[in-house]
Amino acid sequence: MITTGLMSSATDQWATPQGLFDELNAEFGFTLDACASEWNHKVDNYFDEALDSLKQEWTGTVWMNPPYGRTIKHWMAKAYKASQEGATVVCLVPARTDTAWWWDYSMKGEIRFI
Repeated sequence: MITTGLMSSATDQWATPQGLFDELNAEFGFTLDACASEWNHKVDNYFDEALDSLKQEWTGTVWMNPPYGRTIKHWMAKAYKASQEGATVVCLVPARTDTAWWWDYSMKGEIRFI
């Protein structure tokens, strides 16, 4: 998992900057966007809110830019579980090193600060 920091409480959803995604996609070749919508998906194969990504199977190489609110721990748990089942999951998340989800999941993967 790759993690990074962006901090604000104005919203819990952040669109992925296209340049950042393009750079990571060139490296990883994403096959699924796990936290997307019709207007912001980065890969043709994506789960939107109606499909409830947390209930879906994640396979292949997964891009995950989850809502940054209190539910982020569920997204990180899902990403970790999917990685244990063979998926490569790259996560764009805030660097919240004082949280349990950071230590339970982020610290078990590769971390890149941007």
